[in-house]
Amino acid sequence: MAGLLGNTAHKTTHIFILAHKVACWHLMMLLFYFLVTASHFFVTSHGATDAEILVNFKNSLSTNSLLYDWNASGIPPCTGGTDNWVGLRCNNDSTIDKLLLENMGLKGTIDIDILMQLPTLRTLSFMNNSFEGPMPEVKKLSSLRNLYLSNNNFSGKIDKDAFDGMSSLKEVYLAHNEFTGEIPRSLVLLQKLTKLSLEGNQFDGNLPDFPQENLTVFNAAGNNFKGQIPTSLADFSPSSFAGNQGLCGKPLPACKSSRKKTVVIIAVVVVSVVALSAIVVFACIRSRQNKTLKFKDTKKKFGDDKKEAQSSDQFGDGKMGDSGQYLHFVRYDRDRFDLQDLLRASAEVLGSGTFGSSYKAVLLDGPAMVVKRFRHMSNVGKEGFHEHMRKLGTLSHPNLLPLVAYYYRKEEKLLVSDYVENGSLASHLHGKRSPGKPWIDWPTRLRIVKGVAKGLAYLYKEFPTLALPHGHLKSSNVLLDDTFEPLLTDYALVPVVNKDHSQQVMVAYKSPECSQSDRPNRKTDVWSLGILILEILTGKFPENYLTQGKGGDADLATWVNSVVREEWTGEVFDMDMMRTKNCEGEMLKLLKIGMCCCEWNLERRWDLKVAVAKIEELKERDNDNDDFSNSYASEGEVYSSRAVTDDDFSFSVNG
Repeated sequence: MAGLLGNTAHKTTHIFILAHKVACWHLMMLLFYFLVTASHFFVTSHGATDAEILVNFKNSLSTNSLLYDWNASGIPPCTGGTDNWVGLRCNNDSTIDKLLLENMGLKGTIDIDILMQLPTLRTLSFMNNSFEGPMPEVKKLSSLRNLYLSNNNFSGKIDKDAFDGMSSLKEVYLAHNEFTGEIPRSLVLLQKLTKLSLEGNQFDGNLPDFPQENLTVFNAAGNNFKGQIPTSLADFSPSSFAGNQGLCGKPLPACKSSRKKTVVIIAVVVVSVVALSAIVVFACIRSRQNKTLKFKDTKKKFGDDKKEAQSSDQFGDGKMGDSGQYLHFVRYDRDRFDLQDLLRASAEVLGSGTFGSSYKAVLLDGPAMVVKRFRHMSNVGKEGFHEHMRKLGTLSHPNLLPLVAYYYRKEEKLLVSDYVENGSLASHLHGKRSPGKPWIDWPTRLRIVKGVAKGLAYLYKEFPTLALPHGHLKSSNVLLDDTFEPLLTDYALVPVVNKDHSQQVMVAYKSPECSQSDRPNRKTDVWSLGILILEILTGKFPENYLTQGKGGDADLATWVNSVVREEWTGEVFDMDMMRTKNCEGEMLKLLKIGMCCCEWNLERRWDLKVAVAKIEELKERDNDNDDFSNSYASEGEVYSSRAVTDDDFSFSVNG
């Protein structure tokens, strides 16, 4: 009996231990499952880096070739406030503030769910691409402040609640898509809305009343709106409502009452009946008179009685074309404004150059811009022009004045850029110096030359197939910022300017090779650089630039060559520059560089890489240990196409 009880106790203990082990095993499995789930949740919500999120978005697009540096295994998207990837603007804490993917030829649909993983994103721009489909679900990005979707292929009605919860949204640009239906109520009720661009769609219905007091930009042109324009929108320009046949009321003509409409209809009917009766009577009489006459076939030429919209000769009169007018922005780091902002701005004529007139337009509560009008830019078609402007918009260099926006019309174009207060190099070299205005010393001129060379080298790199990456390099196209750092303008326009006009006015076509064979090449801009260097050193303006057509022999290089052979350098260098001490040797080096760039013989003319390298070697002061002649002769380089004689400066001027 005792043995049986012992046996039973032993079994009970064994069962208890087994049950305990099973319970522990289940507990461990439950804990493991919890850890795996929690780990997955953590990785999903916190582990994906900004780089991985952006790469996922890149991979969701049909075309993404311009997002070449979006690589999760490379440098991070942001380092502090520095943006390392194209199309990004970063916060100081290395988070992403703006996603600006404009003018990139992107296609497909926009996956908002991926972008939701960027909680600090405040500005989203996909302007000037080829996205299609319905309006993206942007309300999922509730903290967004600026939304730019203009110039794509989005279509269909926008849901009434499409902007619900977006209490921070200030600027919305939906222009030139294929949206239909009414303006969604959730968009109208955005309290902080300041700018709304809807032009060039197929919106319809009545314009709603916008309650925002700070709405400064509104454009609904080119849609199918009808009815009375609400009082809240009555102070905007008439062009903001152009192309909507059914709209009326301030600022458009007043709406007609129904009674007046009835009277008009009756009057039209009566007049029509009378006119028809008169025509019938006249036809009968005419028929009787012509019974015995023989009919002869005649041919009539029908001209187009539609008068082409003419632009005014003065910027700012508002007659800039039809209802399709709008600015194409190619820079995504600037606040948006529209053509009407420019037309309303206070305008000042800056001058009339070889391409057309230039104007300074000071935007209301905004910066000053320069607007240049071009009338001879029909060398390429519409798509080709847009493509080239988008390319110019991608350029970024400290010595280039960036193109901000442009306006396209077949007859003329506008190019918009920043206004540079300090003016052009030409104005400082040749203009009348006002009291207190500093003269340009040698260190400043050297810095200008180095900056111009760097900017030109960048253009050569970005346009490897263009014979003339600049094409119009001269002192009036070199602007100076407040530190006298040079900014090149009017660059890379040869592909879009009419060839006959280019040959008449552009500096490159005054080069020796163009005057002889009318065939510019990759060394032609180097010739322009050489002339500019000589102009900077001598303070003399190249007078042959003032005559239209191809340049002759009497250019600045010819004069310099003759003077240094007979008068040495005392008559060559600008006296203002000579005030700087201990720099004559470096000036002579730059003079030789300029002359080698102006070499008439193309085979002996330096290419740009050599010129830039030599310019970079120059210093502000002479080095006492620097043997000028030996340092260059040791490289076996010849600075002219003739033998170096007494003056050591001869070079060919007639090929």
